[in-house]
Amino acid sequence: MRAATDIGGTFTDLVAIDDQGNLVLEKAHTTPPDFERGVLDVMEKSGIDYRSITEFFHGTTTIINALTERKGAKTGLITTKGFRDILELARGNRPDLFNLVFEKPKPFIPRYLRREVEERVAYNGEVITPLNRDDIRTAVDYLKKEGVEAIAVCFINSYANEAHERETAAFVKELWPEVYVSPSVDITREWREYERTSTAALNAYVMPAASSYIDRLDEKLSGAGVGEKRYIMQSNGGTTTFAQSRITPINVVESGPVAGVYGASILGKMIGEKNIIALDVGGTTAKCSLIDDGEVKVTTSYYIEKDDRNAGYPIMIPVVDIVEIGNGGGSIAWINEAGSLRVGPKSAGALPGPVAYGKGGTEPTTTDANLIAGRLSAKNFDMEVDLDSVREAVGNTVGTVFGQSVEEAAESILRVADSNMLNALKLISVRRGYDPRDFALVAFGGGGPIHGPSLAREMNIGKVIVPVAASVFSAWGMLMTDIRHDFIRTRIMALNSAPVEELNGLWASMEKEAKELFDAEGVSEEQAAFSYIVDMRYVGQEHTVQVYAPAAPWKEEDKKTLVERFHAAHEHRYTFRLDDTPTEIVNLHLIACGRLHKPFLREIPSHEGGTEKGLKEYRKVFFEQDGWVETPIYDREKLGAGFSGQGPMIVEEPTTATVVCPGQSLCVDKYGNLIIETMEKEAEQ
Repeated sequence: MRAATDIGGTFTDLVAIDDQGNLVLEKAHTTPPDFERGVLDVMEKSGIDYRSITEFFHGTTTIINALTERKGAKTGLITTKGFRDILELARGNRPDLFNLVFEKPKPFIPRYLRREVEERVAYNGEVITPLNRDDIRTAVDYLKKEGVEAIAVCFINSYANEAHERETAAFVKELWPEVYVSPSVDITREWREYERTSTAALNAYVMPAASSYIDRLDEKLSGAGVGEKRYIMQSNGGTTTFAQSRITPINVVESGPVAGVYGASILGKMIGEKNIIALDVGGTTAKCSLIDDGEVKVTTSYYIEKDDRNAGYPIMIPVVDIVEIGNGGGSIAWINEAGSLRVGPKSAGALPGPVAYGKGGTEPTTTDANLIAGRLSAKNFDMEVDLDSVREAVGNTVGTVFGQSVEEAAESILRVADSNMLNALKLISVRRGYDPRDFALVAFGGGGPIHGPSLAREMNIGKVIVPVAASVFSAWGMLMTDIRHDFIRTRIMALNSAPVEELNGLWASMEKEAKELFDAEGVSEEQAAFSYIVDMRYVGQEHTVQVYAPAAPWKEEDKKTLVERFHAAHEHRYTFRLDDTPTEIVNLHLIACGRLHKPFLREIPSHEGGTEKGLKEYRKVFFEQDGWVETPIYDREKLGAGFSGQGPMIVEEPTTATVVCPGQSLCVDKYGNLIIETMEKEAEQ
């Protein structure tokens, strides 16, 4: 059996599949701060035999929580003489341009814990000033007295020559074996000194917490008899071993959300949909990502805590391109100082949770509003729901302020929540030059099936797919992943004059590094597969466009292919191309995948018994464009392949509900996925 667990803000999810294709799904409440307890809870609740698990996959919010809650280690920085203040200087392109009292983000490492050493490497890797080991000794003595737990090492231009950083990290461990050390070259070999320094600093900041968590989880899994093949989901859409994640935990920062995006890509290929918009609505956030022609977008321009007022903190690692907003099932509805209704980003989380959970929550949430609107049923919760308390919370917080009934107040909350999610969907599609009508929406997470069909209706998306295991789909996605490592090298050179031999030498060195890492992880040569990407730009530009490149080793004619692909990619992204302008390479990017065994997916039996089979009841449900409508409610477990029906209708399952709007039709495919499509009359309107 292969099992995957995913820790979310409210629930910890489990999906397990055996060799016969039998699926086990379960959810349990997340247990902060002892997250590993929630993992064992959901495994115990599922009833699976721990000893039957041969491969274990895990997604965690531990890293992002440590960063956002500022619960990492006391961290020091060792850097090149003259660059002590790089974290403070940051970038000048502040987001809130006309704010005269704008403040840059406060560095995770304060100035008194940043020490300089004498060394200098040129942009081309040439050593200008040798490394001064006495300076390192002085820095370590000082940081030891200050009681730091981790040290980041980042030197100017170390992306071009890693020798000084490697020597410094080894010497620090020699002088102080107990301290955690994070050289930037362990994480990235890409240029831009501020972003590299920030990444190394944040990696060091979370290393102690990540190592402690992984060790505790590892120990509990071993004690339970789980197999030794254990992997953690990375932000790049692949997995890595527990051992590697202790060295570069920052690669796990978006561990859970990207698994769902990757799962949506796999599901799309299975059912013949290559253009996908993935929508994951959980308890705390809503995440969306666009998959174009089957390709999951990955970027190294990732920030945490960045918005239209705050510059955020860059993390220069490959991350699946996701737009994330603080709007989920547990998002709290509140009134701002101007008297306007807002939903999120503050969340009720797992504790106390929505009012409906009966765990002490008093502030109304999106889940509570869906309950009053009839989209969710109190009978479908795994706890006793005090509906009177839910109505009181919604009425007192929103209804009394706007002079609305409880039902009208719930409608208002849902309109605001849907509007927030709609903006996120537009950011990932329309704002980037994509027509949503060319895509299918894969809606998952606890709230995705509830909100997805109405959002698709608003965006003119013709098809919505609600997968099997929708509420635990991110965990399902982990079972479909491979081991993945990204190797990026900055080499700025004009493409026309760049020697093919030099480029092939760079590819070969990265492939060699990848194979050595695979050997350490037990990945065979037959399992290994490489993909090649080049970051390119027109001469004179500042930023780049990603271009998928021919496999190495290259021939001279491959450069012409690359140039044409770049022109096409640039035109798609920015609506123009400059055929007569010279192009240059900035980064070479090798994706190394270790193919893992994929589980067998079983087809479900055909539906028998007509539309009455699986019908649970009728109840009034609120729909955005249609008001309150008497709606049939179905049990998903009783719907077989080939079942079809027309909206309005709701299909319930133990952990979520799919809300099919008027004007939409639903059918069940051979795998049990719910396929929702816009009917012709609705499409014409």
